[in-house]
Amino acid sequence: MSIDATHDPARRSWVESANTDATDFPVQNLPLGVFARAERPGEWRCGVAIGDMVLDLAVAAEQELLPAFGPQKFRGPLNTFMAQAPSRWRALRHAVSDLLSIGGANAARAQAMADALLVRQDAVTMRVPADIGDYTDFYASVYHATNVGSMFRPDNPLLPNYKWVPIGYHGRASSIVPSGAAVRRPVGQVSPNPNGPPTVGPSARLDYEVEIGAWIGGENALGVPVAISRAPERLFGITLLNDWSARDVQAWEYQPLGPFLAKNFASTVSPWIVTMDALAPFRAPAFARPGEDPAPLPYLHDPLDQAEGGLAISVECWIRSARMRTEGMAPVRLSEGSSRDLYWTFAQMVAHHGSNGCNLRPGDLIGSGTVSGAEKGSRGCLLELCWRGTEPVTLPTGETRSFLADGDEVTLRGRAHANGYRSIGFGECAGVILPAVGQE
Repeated sequence: MSIDATHDPARRSWVESANTDATDFPVQNLPLGVFARAERPGEWRCGVAIGDMVLDLAVAAEQELLPAFGPQKFRGPLNTFMAQAPSRWRALRHAVSDLLSIGGANAARAQAMADALLVRQDAVTMRVPADIGDYTDFYASVYHATNVGSMFRPDNPLLPNYKWVPIGYHGRASSIVPSGAAVRRPVGQVSPNPNGPPTVGPSARLDYEVEIGAWIGGENALGVPVAISRAPERLFGITLLNDWSARDVQAWEYQPLGPFLAKNFASTVSPWIVTMDALAPFRAPAFARPGEDPAPLPYLHDPLDQAEGGLAISVECWIRSARMRTEGMAPVRLSEGSSRDLYWTFAQMVAHHGSNGCNLRPGDLIGSGTVSGAEKGSRGCLLELCWRGTEPVTLPTGETRSFLADGDEVTLRGRAHANGYRSIGFGECAGVILPAVGQE
């Protein structure tokens, strides 16, 4: 993943909204998503976000503006394209950059066809960008793991394996929803006494988790491991991820096999995938392990990954209660963290996931786990931020929150920054909490 002309901060688009400082989607970004036009609901097409518009890739291909790509590649979810080689991903980025940049070889023709090629983002419906076969959630922030561990094991916050192995669990792909979809408060078994007996009812400790998701491209045959040196080739792009969690259900059910119903009722993803090529200027060194920590085992160690396997992405969480919306108040920010605080790189997660011969497939999704930092303001969930309910936050209305209330709207936002380059964003990852079934 190298820096090239598509990352030039001086490059501008003939789509004027892409040139504002506030946009998530300048011409240096060009994230991919799947949308349907209002007049053709359910007809899913692949698109690229540019400013406040969407470039319809199928139309561009039909008009021979993408001569190396056929229009059928851009109908339906992105899995078919994700199955191609990274060189093809890069070729599309270069072709689209040429179309949308002032002075590009095909830009004049594309601009003349703008009405056919472009549609406003507020006039489309977005879906989860790929059909997800499998979803795995990791636990890659050492600060999050230490905070949570200290609540339950103050004398031994981190279990012995944490700094040796990327910890993860298999989640539920069918309940992953796009930004904007409402989230229903789950019902489950809960017990204030670890020895029981439990009761069944709506979760009273509903939480969000600020995460970064990575989409898998390509495929390895069952039984063939993924080498750490080749793992970056399997990373198609990055999204924002909110892995909603019912903490009271989780506390009762997680032993001995880990998360189950407390996690699989809903996870929300932002609809745009920022490609790894777009993120080339924002590569960073892997987490700086203290001297007393063990070095990664050989199958998880690659010098290049250690040098630039991290990502400089800031992630924020904002909340707005139902009352705040009624009173016309803007959301309030709860936290801001950074992906640089992840103890394991995404390449390490992929290499570990595939080290036993697990066949990772195009469209699979992996989550980073909650992104938290060393400071309180960087804690990426209410469990940490409110310290298990003992330090509630106060909203501008005077309402307090230790966990989420019905009607709360949670929005994640992300931004990649690097000196000398145009910052790029990810769009919003948002959801509103609805009451449990039968509790309206």
